[in-house]
Amino acid sequence: MPVDVITTVEIEKPVALVASFSADPDNAPTWYVNIKSVEWQTEPPLRLGSRVAFVAYFLGKRLAYTYEVKSWAENETLVMRADDGPFPMETSYVWEALGENRTRMTLRNRGVPKGFSRLVTPFMAAAMRRANRKDLARLKEKLEQAA
Repeated sequence: MPVDVITTVEIEKPVALVASFSADPDNAPTWYVNIKSVEWQTEPPLRLGSRVAFVAYFLGKRLAYTYEVKSWAENETLVMRADDGPFPMETSYVWEALGENRTRMTLRNRGVPKGFSRLVTPFMAAAMRRANRKDLARLKEKLEQAA
């Protein structure tokens, strides 16, 4: 059963700032509640083909996976895909300028979980939606409180 979760937030900061901060994998543990570590598999900075390994905890399970950047348009979109691990998925970010100092960010996660019981799968979308809302709220708070 596929999971497809789309979440948005509006942040009172310019699109270039929101995009550069949220697209930098080194910042992920500061705004993603479940991500515990990040390790570059290719040399920074982020570009098409970059590979970054993440360790996260979700629904009480440790998840280790490596994203590869599949699409990257600075200040517009980022698409990453993880084909390994118990939950192969694609994560995408879209940034839209809503005026000079306001940005709408859309976070989308979609994939087909393999490492979870079939009984848990129907609840994953709801759990991911809750986690994504918390993550985007943390991102908003962190960026809006910055000078």
